[in-house]
Amino acid sequence: MRRTLFSKVVVAAAAISLSLVAAPSAAALPVVDMEAVLKAAQIDPRRADSAITPGSKDSVLAVEQALDAKGYLATQYVDGHFGTSTIAAYSAYQKSLGYTGIDASGLPGPTSLRQLGTDRYTVSNVVTAGAKLTYHGKTMNTRTKTMLVEAERLLGIQLGITQGSYNAGGVGASAGTHDGGGALDISVSGMSVATRNNVAKQLRIVGFAAWVRTPAQGDWGYHIHAIAISDPDQSSGAQHQSGDYYLGKNGLANRGADDGPAVSPKRTWEEYQRM
Repeated sequence: MRRTLFSKVVVAAAAISLSLVAAPSAAALPVVDMEAVLKAAQIDPRRADSAITPGSKDSVLAVEQALDAKGYLATQYVDGHFGTSTIAAYSAYQKSLGYTGIDASGLPGPTSLRQLGTDRYTVSNVVTAGAKLTYHGKTMNTRTKTMLVEAERLLGIQLGITQGSYNAGGVGASAGTHDGGGALDISVSGMSVATRNNVAKQLRIVGFAAWVRTPAQGDWGYHIHAIAISDPDQSSGAQHQSGDYYLGKNGLANRGADDGPAVSPKRTWEEYQRM
């Protein structure tokens, strides 16, 4: 009798132990992929429709639900499309944290994204701009410099920088694209047409939206304009140019067809590193 009772107790304890191991954690939170959110925040506001950037829906929905819960986004816009309403809502949230200027542009940064997700989600694939520094005599951030160094390695030459990043009000013709991070203007002095195009192509390969600019397009001389895709310090103008690049446009105010070298697929710096 004792042995039978003891056996039953052992079996019951084992069953409970197995059920505890097999049960999923009730405290597990959804994961927001910052790379996917940044990509959507650049592309979606430039779309003519409310299409969703592939691979971003679940992450964007989690962010929008958090903005909705805090009263920054109307429930009707919680749809996985990081459009202008979500950009405005995220900007308002950033301002509530005390951010100003490009830090409150509506483009998610790692700190604000994590804070918004407190007790709601965790953040993976974090993208950081890094510290500001000087390279080739111009200001840029660590991420942009690292990208530029890799492009120079692929080209086998060093590039001349005529305008760097964080240059608010520096060049009027730039229309604010250099106010934040990730923006560069590159000299093409002494380069043939083929070399210019190859430089733009290699910049695209490592994660820049890059175009050869000509005097016929605006009040400037020949140069290469490059924006580091998914730089979380981008100005609104740079953010729009990145989105237009993904959508096959030229990054100019006329939003014409992309006139740069074809690169497929278009990759961010982080995606390039995982090749």
